[in-house]
Amino acid sequence: MACEAEELRQIPLFALLDDEEIAVLAAQVEIRKFAPRQRIYKLGEPGKHAYVMMSGIVRVTTVDQDHQEVLVDEPRDGEFFGFASMLEDTPHQTTALAMEETTCVEVSRDDIVALVQQKPMAGMDMLTVVSRQFHASQQLVRLRASRNSNDVIEEEMSFGDRIADSVARFGGSWTFIILFGAVLLAYTAVNVILRGRAWDPYPFILLNLFLSMLAAIQAPVIMMSQNRQDTKDRVRGELDYDVNLRAEAEIQTLSSKLNLLNEKIGDVDDLLREQLKMSGDSNRV
Repeated sequence: MACEAEELRQIPLFALLDDEEIAVLAAQVEIRKFAPRQRIYKLGEPGKHAYVMMSGIVRVTTVDQDHQEVLVDEPRDGEFFGFASMLEDTPHQTTALAMEETTCVEVSRDDIVALVQQKPMAGMDMLTVVSRQFHASQQLVRLRASRNSNDVIEEEMSFGDRIADSVARFGGSWTFIILFGAVLLAYTAVNVILRGRAWDPYPFILLNLFLSMLAAIQAPVIMMSQNRQDTKDRVRGELDYDVNLRAEAEIQTLSSKLNLLNEKIGDVDDLLREQLKMSGDSNRV
């Protein structure tokens, strides 16, 4: 179905085009209507056409390395999908499915070429709008990507936090206990053997001073490390929550597909029963 120039003017992708450019494009593109649950294109199909939403709902999905369906985009009115594959003339990397009755503007590579040949500056205007979509998609991927909690924690740690963790890690190890015990034994033994010439005779007042200073310094450092551990637990909890949300979304998607499949099976069963009934009535006649 032919497209009117005023309809194209309402689409953000073509908002920067002037009247002559809009008229040239309107003569090239077509309007396509899709029924509910109709597939617009599927993953791997040749990317001959791209689409701009005019009305309806479309789900654009792909399949990740775990063979799970991933929602890439739900374009709203005026937004586009499938443009990257169309411009590159490569197979589609996504699947587009109309969730309800949907109307789109179908654009081919030849349409864009014809527009650019007649109006060269129109290409720059369209690329400006397309770049915004790419940036939005990149942000979506970054937000969806599963982050390693250890990497996130390492990025947030300051130099003082690293020192506190190192001190707490060493102070709670058998290496520290053995070395500290050996130093205490050597210190007390030397002072006992020297007797009158000892610099810190029994009851080792200087040693008690050093131990008190060590405890006074070590206690807040360990508390700092414990606070860091609380922060680590919070970050891990937030990342686990994000993973659980994605898992819940995948389960809901699977459940909706199973429900849809049951409905389709029920429709087929009803259709077969009607056909059997009609064939039985015709045999009696």
